[in-house]
Amino acid sequence: MPGFLVYLIYNLLFPVFLIIGIPGYIVKGMKRGNLKRNLAQRFGNLPDSITSLEEKTLWLHAVSVGEVLVAAKIIRAILQKAPDKKIVLTTTTTTGYRVAEKELEGQVIVIHNPVDLPHVVKKVVKQINPEKLILVEAEVWPNLVKHLHRLGIPVLLANARLSPRSERRYRKVAGLISPVFSLVDRASVPFDTDVERWSAIGIEKESISVLGSVKFDESVAGSPDAKIEELKSWLNENGYSGGPIFLAGSTHAGEEEICGQVWKDLKDRFPELTLVIVPRHAERAPDFKPELENLGLTPIFRSYPVQSESVQGTVENGTGYNSNSVFISDTTGELRAWYHLASVVFIGKSLTGKGGQNPVEPVLTGKPTIVGPNMQNFGEVISDLVKKDGITQVEDADALKAALSTLLENPSAGIAQAERGKAAMESHHGAALRTADWILNDKTGDAIEA
Repeated sequence: MPGFLVYLIYNLLFPVFLIIGIPGYIVKGMKRGNLKRNLAQRFGNLPDSITSLEEKTLWLHAVSVGEVLVAAKIIRAILQKAPDKKIVLTTTTTTGYRVAEKELEGQVIVIHNPVDLPHVVKKVVKQINPEKLILVEAEVWPNLVKHLHRLGIPVLLANARLSPRSERRYRKVAGLISPVFSLVDRASVPFDTDVERWSAIGIEKESISVLGSVKFDESVAGSPDAKIEELKSWLNENGYSGGPIFLAGSTHAGEEEICGQVWKDLKDRFPELTLVIVPRHAERAPDFKPELENLGLTPIFRSYPVQSESVQGTVENGTGYNSNSVFISDTTGELRAWYHLASVVFIGKSLTGKGGQNPVEPVLTGKPTIVGPNMQNFGEVISDLVKKDGITQVEDADALKAALSTLLENPSAGIAQAERGKAAMESHHGAALRTADWILNDKTGDAIEA
């Protein structure tokens, strides 16, 4: 389909969807906070920290928490090589905004991304004054990309990820999206197999570089030592007795109940085992609280101060915390630190959800890791890890219980498994620095291959 027709259709339909979605957006914004700031920035009313800038900036865009954490690694690598660069990071979600502020305090200017309406895009681009736009992993906005292309400002797609499911969807509408993706000047991807996927939907194959996955590169990750100590203090203040921790990370609907039941079933065999749940979306905690209580469990929430009054037996006979107490980390930006405290990790969105969440961070932290069957978004990584016995993949809740029991009974075997997983991920080491070189390099197609 001709590009002009694609943009005509898009600019007729997008405002309609925007208007339809505004009520839900406002409700969600009121729930998550900072709605006024969010709306103002999305429509081009940017803070003085942006409008007072005189020099050009590097503009990175990251959708939500996962992409923000990838962007943070890239930004740290860029600042290692070019300390004086002025960097603006835009993000779509409120949780992503909060994590960006925590991770990159004082290093970048964080704002919400502009609504993709032509007049808003022009206003924001003029204020940010970018030398380049780097889109982290995905989310290519048609009007923004087109406007930058007209101005001769390069658009880069960094650490580009395309799940098999997304690829199938994109291929079905290739005629509609190719005119947009063809405006991307360069792309970097984690795996060789990604080259064909992205070139099939409009990006020139010659402009795609394989650099490894920044998500799986811990070489420039900020140290979570202070956060680890903070989490330890919170656990201890709320009655934690120091036993092994079963960490359920990035859980989705239904998985909290499954993990609660698995933990409860194993308590007789492992009485000191503690369950910590870190939901993918912190605001869901009130939704699954009744599910845990129906199992006879007592949730203790990270978002509240010390709750020792609700923990029975903290001093009685020296038994430690209530045997039914479950710790819920309903705050954002702490998952990586939690991995360091875990004994065994389960990765969510893989039993009741589809696609999975990042399984590599706990592996690289040296923790035995379990995932469910639905890890489509990390298919190549999981295939490699399973092949090299660097992770445990299970089919259902019963298999999860069996795998957890095995790893608790034999901790040394679990650590050995994690070491094999770390070795399997070695090809991604240094991906952030390679990506920084690639971004700072103005030439197309001559980045160093991983």
